Amino acid sequence: MFTKDDARWMARALELARRGRFTTSPNPAVGCVIVKDGELMGEGFHRRAGGPHAEVFALREAGEAARGATAYVTLEPCSHHGRTPPCAQGLIDAGVARVVAAMVDPNPRVAGRGLAMLREAGIQAEAGLMSEAAEAVNTGFLHRMRTGRPFVTLKLAASLDGRTALANGESQWITGPAARRDVQRHRAQSCAILSGADTVLMDNAALNVRWNELPASVRHAYAENELRQPLRIVIDTQNRLHAGLRLFAQPGPILLLRGRVTGGLGDEVEECVLPLSEHGKLDLALLLQELGRRQLNHLWVEAGATLGGALFAAGLVNELVLYQAPMLMGNPARGLLALPEFTAMSQPPRLAWQDCRFVGGDLKLTARVTD
Repeated sequence: MFTKDDARWMARALELARRGRFTTSPNPAVGCVIVKDGELMGEGFHRRAGGPHAEVFALREAGEAARGATAYVTLEPCSHHGRTPPCAQGLIDAGVARVVAAMVDPNPRVAGRGLAMLREAGIQAEAGLMSEAAEAVNTGFLHRMRTGRPFVTLKLAASLDGRTALANGESQWITGPAARRDVQRHRAQSCAILSGADTVLMDNAALNVRWNELPASVRHAYAENELRQPLRIVIDTQNRLHAGLRLFAQPGPILLLRGRVTGGLGDEVEECVLPLSEHGKLDLALLLQELGRRQLNHLWVEAGATLGGALFAAGLVNELVLYQAPMLMGNPARGLLALPEFTAMSQPPRLAWQDCRFVGGDLKLTARVTD
């Protein structure tokens, strides 16, 4: 049984874990708190892959006071040697008496072994406290561990009548500055951004994280050099993108999915040719498997109706974020998603509302796919 004090300290560990959500990929964001006799002895969070884990920072701060203490950690302590030693062994060596984990790590290299190590060493080890909140901190990492694919969020901006661009393709700007800053925040938290050649060419899109456009809360919490540029992925099977685009003028890695490799686009640009489906289109399921193999946890999609609809039709979208502006664009304007015709109400994808809020003058709707 967990107590109110247990919940209090785990809530603090989760608060610490959230500090790493912009920087830890491909690792999970983890927080740890060391408590003894009701007093905080040490705390820490994982900052970036290759660096010390949350438990290491907390144990360093606690020092000898860790002996006989309780460690609250948002994810099961690791049990294997990677770029850092196993945290379960560190807790054993420090002499803690009890470890409370919010959840078991689904990573096959851990998956209960960390808790087993602790128990074998005589430490009381429990899991399951505030597990839903812990899941929310690491949605992408946990999804990749369970499925081998990144968690896919499709971002859309539309008018009240569900239009995303005028008939001539013009779409800048449907939403206001606050919504665009919020999009920058989502980009900064994502491992990669996926788009199509049509979107890049129409908007001359850079698809990067722009520091001066991030919300003030993010800029105050992180130095500019702490935030990574997500991998920018563009589907360009007809090889239409060229070196004069803004996409290639901004620093950061780019993956182009092309019909053939041409070169000449810069040192940070990787060109890749993936097999096409039986319909002559890029196999999106295969693409996501490849991105999972590359240890990408969360994929943020900013694309037109065709690519967005194809991802939905293939059952590859996990979450939809829709910014809806208080304007009407009319019937000739372009629609939200190009989905196949449904002939029965049992066929359309089902979603469940997760959040609804105003962002500046626009409405932000978040829904998860339930099918």
